[in-house]
This record gives sequence, structure tokens and C-alpha cells, in this order.
Amino acid sequence: MTSKPVTIPLLNPNEPEAVLAGLHVSEGQQVSAGSVLCTLETTKSTAEVYAESEGFVVGLRFQQGDSLRAGDILCYLAETPDWLPPAGAKEPVNELKVMPPGPSSAPPPGLRITQPALALARQAGLDFNQLPQDRLVTESTIRELIDGIQQEAGRKKMPASAFDATAIIVYGGGGHGKAVIDLLRSLGIYHIAGILDDGIPAGETIMGVPVLGGANALPGLYAQGLRLAVNAVGGIGDITIRVKVFEKLAEAGFVCPAVVHPIAFIEPSASLSPGVQVFPHAYVGSEARVGFGCIVNTGAIVSHDCLLGDFTNISPGAILAGNVHIGECALVGMGVTVNLNVKIGHSARLGNNSTVISNVPARGVVRAGATWSE
Repeated sequence: MTSKPVTIPLLNPNEPEAVLAGLHVSEGQQVSAGSVLCTLETTKSTAEVYAESEGFVVGLRFQQGDSLRAGDILCYLAETPDWLPPAGAKEPVNELKVMPPGPSSAPPPGLRITQPALALARQAGLDFNQLPQDRLVTESTIRELIDGIQQEAGRKKMPASAFDATAIIVYGGGGHGKAVIDLLRSLGIYHIAGILDDGIPAGETIMGVPVLGGANALPGLYAQGLRLAVNAVGGIGDITIRVKVFEKLAEAGFVCPAVVHPIAFIEPSASLSPGVQVFPHAYVGSEARVGFGCIVNTGAIVSHDCLLGDFTNISPGAILAGNVHIGECALVGMGVTVNLNVKIGHSARLGNNSTVISNVPARGVVRAGATWSE
């Protein structure tokens, strides 16, 4: 298992903030896949965040009662308790630092500001007297002020009156992208602002949706107020391409909500992580856990107690019996049948119409139409 962050999901597209109502783990604690890490509350819902894989809780960033935003990193799940978070990881905003008086660049008395925000403000040459004193000043506060200054200097931005909290970007304009567009339209919730694709020229249209450019367009879209995106790169030939798209979106500040077609069925006890896509006539059974960025494609069946690791792709018509555990980045082909209690290792590939009746090791390959019984 590689060390990876546990991010706060978007529970409501119109409400990006949530309160950490319950924190069920502590620094250094070892957890197993499916363990409850925390409980989140918004004005409209309550949800639990589960561990997508086993590991040690490292770099716990918040305390019970804190206010969090979708996309914030709660902690990391690491292979060992002494693993250190990556250099440059953002400082948690709840770690308040009031800077002492100093030279002329020091903030005025009473200003509460985090260290990263202070460094960014100094770099931009901001007047500290312009900063709000009625709340904690974070990096996002400083960046909003910088955006405002750039706007006054002639930078074009979306008018505040045009901001749409349901606007969403589709990253990928291929066949899977078309299926995603239809899925989003069927929900009647989101407004598709455009498509990003690194291989399609800006200005073209796909299913009536304009192509806005590639990854280099992400910062400008974020500056316009867009925050939601869906990864429409299927990654069947190379799953790392899909993973890299998620990384690009996260680095640009975008959140990927789970999207479920209206005629798919998800049992109430099942859990879907952010970035999950569930297509028509698919079924996710009781207490199944579907990891970040997974695809459960048309007509696929994920039975009770199944556990799908991050970025797993379940192709149309595949059937997973109860308590099947699949490692991250695995590809399950069309019409595959996996027997009860079988474990599939990470990055494994199960060919179309194969039958799997025993465990498949990490990076294992089951040929199309074959029966795996080793």
C-alpha cells in the first residue's frame, strides 16, 4: 500500500463546508479498510468517512468541532506510523498563529493569520490593514484579495452574479466523456460548464458542450469560481492516465463529487467515495465500500460487503459476488464473473468474460474468456 491522503468529500454541491462532528481515530492509530475515521455534519446531512485501505493514521490535521471544506486533507493512511507527510503539505487552518510585533512588514495587533497566508501576503506586497480582523485569515482569503487586485488591473473574471455553485467541468471528451455528459444531464443537478481534453482543440463542441482547452485551463476556471469536476478519462488501456487526471484536478483545487445515474441502485448501507461514477442499471449492494474515483459501469453488479480500492474500474455487465475485495487500480472487464470471497490484488487485469473462482495476485492478468482457479 502507498501512503495516501484522506480527503473531505463534498456532501452537498451547494454547501462545501462541514463540521467535524466526531473524530474516531488518533494520530498513529492503525486502522483497517472500512474503519470509520470521522463523522461530518452539514446543515442538511450527516455522513461518515471510511478508510479505503488499511494503514496508520499520520498527520491528523483537525480536531472535533473544527470546520472543514471539501477537499481538505484530514490525515494520511501510511504503511508505517513513523511515515512523514510530503514536504510542502498545507498547514491546517485550525493551527492558529498570531504573529508577534516586528518590523513594518509585521501584521497589526489583533490580526489572526496562518503562517502560509502571512508568507503569501508578504510575497504579494499586500497592506495588512486591508485584511479582515473578524476571522482567521487563511491562504484562500489572501488569494481572493489577490484575484480582486488583478481584476481591477484588467484581468477578466466571471461576474459574481454569474457564479453557479452547480457548474461542473468534464475532463475528457472521448467515449467515456460522452457517457458522463449524459449521466450528468440525467441528474438535473449540474450545469456542465465545458469539457477539458489535452488532445482536442479548444473551440470544438462535443454533444453540444464546448471544449475549453486542456489542463492549462484549470487555474483560469478556478479563478472564475468553478470548483466541481468529473474525471471522464476511462483509463482502460492505462489506468495511470486516469489517476494523473485526478491529481491535476486536486492540485488545481477542484473537487470531484460522486455521481450516480437515476436508474442505478445503491443500497442505503453502501458507501461511495468522492469521484465515484455509477452508470445505468448498475447495482451496489449492502455495506459495499466503493473507493475514490471508481467506475461501476452500465449493468455491473457489486454485491454485499464488496470492497473496491481506489480507481478500480468495473466494466459493463461484470458481476462481483459477495465479499469480493479488489485492490486499487484494478481493471475488471466486461461480463467478468468473480466468485464469493475472492480477493483481487492491486493493478490486476481481468479480461472480458473471464470467470474468477480464486484469488488473483497483485498485477495478475486473467485472459479474456479464461477461468482462473489457481
